[in-house]
Formats: sequence, C-alpha cells, structure tokens
Amino acid sequence: MLLRRLIVFSVIIFIAVSWLSQSSSDKTGKNPLLKSKIVFVDELLAEKKLQEKVISAKAFVQRKDFNAKNAFFIDMSLPSGKPRFYIYDLEKDSLINTGLVAHGNCFEYWLEGRRYSNVVGSGCTSLGKYKIGNSYVGKWGYSYKLHGLDSSNNNAYERTVVLHSHSCIPESETEDDICQSNGCPTVAPNFFEQLKKIINASRKPILLWIYE
Repeated sequence: MLLRRLIVFSVIIFIAVSWLSQSSSDKTGKNPLLKSKIVFVDELLAEKKLQEKVISAKAFVQRKDFNAKNAFFIDMSLPSGKPRFYIYDLEKDSLINTGLVAHGNCFEYWLEGRRYSNVVGSGCTSLGKYKIGNSYVGKWGYSYKLHGLDSSNNNAYERTVVLHSHSCIPESETEDDICQSNGCPTVAPNFFEQLKKIINASRKPILLWIYE
C-alpha cells in the first residue's frame, strides 16, 4: 500500500516538474530543474523495481522457509551516495528503513561505473539472492557470512563476501560517491546495528537480494 502511494506521489511530482521545466530556465538557457527531473525519474524506476522484487521475494521466502516478515534489498543501479539498501517488511508491505551501501571495486583503485563478477578473487559485487548466514568476528569486526543462491553469486562464501560495516560509509545520503569494497555489501556502523538486531532476532534465515 505504501509503495503504491509513493509511486503515485512520484508521478505527481514528476508531472509537476515537467510542467515547471518548460517555463523555467536560467540566463544561460539551461534548465535548472533538469537535475531534479532526472532524480525523480530514477526514484520512480527504483520504486517500481523494488515492488517487483518484493512480489518475487514473498513467494521465494515461503517456498524456501526463510523469514517471511523481513527481507533486505539492494539496488546497485542507484548512485552509491543514495540510500539504496532497503529494509523491508514483507507482511506490512512497507519500508522500515534505508541506508547507504558500498559496491565492489573489482580490485581497482577506483571503479568507474559498475562491473559484476562471481569469480573468486575478482573483488566485484555479485548480483543475486543471498541467504544471510552465521555471524563471526573477523577482519572487519562483527560480520555475517553470505551464501549465494543463484548461479551469478554462488561463489560468495568461497570469496568471503560478507555483510559488515565500515566507518567510511556515511550514515546519511551524500552528493558524493562513497568508498568502495572488495565485493562486500558494506554499510554504515549505525545502520549495521539495525540490521544486526533484525538478523539476530530471526529464527529463520533472512533474504538479501542484490540487483540492478
């Protein structure tokens, strides 16, 4: 229900921005609302993709006996400075919270754009569904093992792709790109604490779905 309202609201805003953009321009002739217009389109597409993933996730968690209340989604098509990690309540069809998350740099100093790989040693993000496994304390502190459930990410465990936090990840949205990982979905410390409470309280495995 909330998603429908968000989509309707985004459409209304988009129409309003489109109308205003036809009558607004700065002295250089450039449209000052163009950037806002693009942002609204991106957000609308992100909402649509999330809704589609939620529908599939509901069927998946029932079939695989996963946690049927909470699931995590990451939309890697969005800029890294945007909150693209979604904590979702499948029962209430509502967003609980969103946060920033890093993507893999494929062992480059700085990866421009996106590149995905399931190859061991690639340092890239792998798309697909994951089961959040056991916790442990390692190189990055308190972390969770991730088990890839698709052919696109089934080497995640062997690659030591894990869910963890890092202080280089901002707690709130930023205009700049954030730091990159070696393939791990890395989040901000405070956001990780919220994930931790949900994961540790669950008696069944939680689904994490990374897509673009």
